[in-house]
Amino acid sequence: MTIGVFDSGVGGLSVHRALVQRLPQADFVYLADQANAPYGGRPGEEIVDLTRAGCERLFEAGASLVVLACNTASAIALRRLQQTWLPGYRKTLGRPVNILGIIVPTIEAATGLPWEHEAERRGDKVEQLDVLGVFSTQGTTNSRVYEIEIDKRKQDLAVFSQACPDLVPMIEADAGVVELAKAVEGYVQALKTRIGRYPDRAVLGCTHYEIIADIFRAALPAGTPVIHQPQSTADSLERYLERHPEYDPGTGGSRVFLTTGQPGPQNGLVQSFWGGPLVFEKA
Repeated sequence: MTIGVFDSGVGGLSVHRALVQRLPQADFVYLADQANAPYGGRPGEEIVDLTRAGCERLFEAGASLVVLACNTASAIALRRLQQTWLPGYRKTLGRPVNILGIIVPTIEAATGLPWEHEAERRGDKVEQLDVLGVFSTQGTTNSRVYEIEIDKRKQDLAVFSQACPDLVPMIEADAGVVELAKAVEGYVQALKTRIGRYPDRAVLGCTHYEIIADIFRAALPAGTPVIHQPQSTADSLERYLERHPEYDPGTGGSRVFLTTGQPGPQNGLVQSFWGGPLVFEKA
């Protein structure tokens, strides 16, 4: 068996790398749906259908678990697939399989609280608010998943999401650092204008953004804490596997990279982030 990692493109490699570092003996298959990237501006039903197709491809490749290393897919498709598709698909396969997302561990990291925690509703006004800025795709921003779920758990944490629709296509196209920095600075300033000040903390709410995390850190005030999804997801997956021994992550340490797009070496920006050559096979 193996662990599948799914994203619309190369952004999920940031999560994949953290998972490999945490579970070096496990077997991993990574699938990038580059033929249909980006997901952020697509209708919800398309995102559900594309995510289901990607998960099915990974389960057919032997995955027992699939990690959706994509905020848009996690926000829009995960619950639907878990509730309406997976039960029947498990019976068809005849073995345990599951799909996990990255939003739950991110919210746990942002709030410092377990997912099961529910805030006590207070009638009085909260005097001191901590402001969390979430940089994400248009689809994730429109879902308001971070605002809704964090409000359920921590009422003294105000969430402001900023859509960054140009960044995923730019990263996939190997944009230059100067061009990327200009775009990121524009989004950071747009968020600052809406809030009235810079956020106290930030979430890079799209796994592609981890590839240019240094550019975000430079655009934010020095010392602004940034919550990184790969580490949060690795922590969560390790705990999940301890609780669920029925899911076999494998022991061979194999690494397979698949794409629905153009196979071959990835662009320079991605390979620089990865730390060496990276070749995708045709899915």
